Amino acid sequence: MTASAASSFSSSSASVLLVAASPSLKSRSGALLGAAAERLHHHGLSTRTLRLRDLPAQPLLQADVEDPAIRGAIAAVAEARVVVLATPIYKAAYSGLLKVFLDLLPQDGLAGKSVWTLATGGSLAHLLALDYGLLPVLSALGARSHVDGVYATDAHIAKDAAGDYRVDDDIARRLLAGASQVLDRVPAPRAAEPVTRPALVL
Repeated sequence: MTASAASSFSSSSASVLLVAASPSLKSRSGALLGAAAERLHHHGLSTRTLRLRDLPAQPLLQADVEDPAIRGAIAAVAEARVVVLATPIYKAAYSGLLKVFLDLLPQDGLAGKSVWTLATGGSLAHLLALDYGLLPVLSALGARSHVDGVYATDAHIAKDAAGDYRVDDDIARRLLAGASQVLDRVPAPRAAEPVTRPALVL
């Protein structure tokens, strides 16, 4: 991510930040995040996306918070009202990329925010990685509330004829329910003042 790309985070008015934590360009967790974004947009919510794989590796691993891209990513989290995290589960743990990034946040980096966790894994055996691995970390960072998380196995997100990942109907319904919870946590935009028009004189 370039410095200009990082600075664009601060100029956005979106209240929902989508964080893609897969190291892969195409992934099931990325497809899950994309499907969640579609449901959020359906509710009229604007979003912005932070792809952790695009952050410069050396500043990220060295916790160089003065790097423009890293600074912009941290600022994006600070400005969001709701943070949506999408991660693959490897060996019963969330991605190392996400762990490195969460370690960069201040101790109260999620204070007052709602967090929605999305995860993918090979089987249901990894489901508890969210409850016992990721959620305690998010709470320690001050997360105010948690939207009901969505965990999808490989069977829930299959490739279509074009080679793109697609969520099945069950996951789509759960994402729609989660998006409704996000809507409840984001202040509704102020309605425009009614326009007073002169009476039509016949």
